[in-house]
Amino acid sequence: METGDKGPIWREETIHTEQIFQGRVISLQVDTVALPDGKQATREIVRHPGASAVVALLDGKLLVVDQYRKPMDKFQIEIPAGKLDAGEDPMEAAARELEEETGYRANNLKLVSAFYTSPGFADEKLYLYFSDQLEAGEQQLDEDEDLRVEAITMEQADAYIAEGRISDAKTIVAVYAWKLYLVTGTI
Repeated sequence: METGDKGPIWREETIHTEQIFQGRVISLQVDTVALPDGKQATREIVRHPGASAVVALLDGKLLVVDQYRKPMDKFQIEIPAGKLDAGEDPMEAAARELEEETGYRANNLKLVSAFYTSPGFADEKLYLYFSDQLEAGEQQLDEDEDLRVEAITMEQADAYIAEGRISDAKTIVAVYAWKLYLVTGTI
């Protein structure tokens, strides 16, 4: 048990883990945990290797990709991103994904933040990087990847958020980081 600002909080001890699914990207397990009152509960947990994404500015515009996302059954505008390969450095993954998806390379990458995408059920940690120094590279999409690259203005980004065309957390965080950059000149 730990003590927080409002009194004691507890840690759930794992009693048993049952592996339910092991895929190429994620795995799913169900943990049985002990609660402080002696009761037990179950926790469904998605394990993910982590991911990197890039707030990439090209001539003052944000590079995004427009692609179909099956889990939501809709087209989604997002910043370039992808999962970490085993043992891969998050910054290297960000650079790789930026070039593979957009055809641009970053001459520098700066870490904006690292955050958990949905800690209530998943351990995916996303590393968000920034670059405003890009040069032409070579787009190399995966076999099953079909997307359109676009450079958008802040006004377009705000409109896409309002319309729901941008609705994922990493891209919304990226837009707000970009706004902070425009106001302060730093990330």
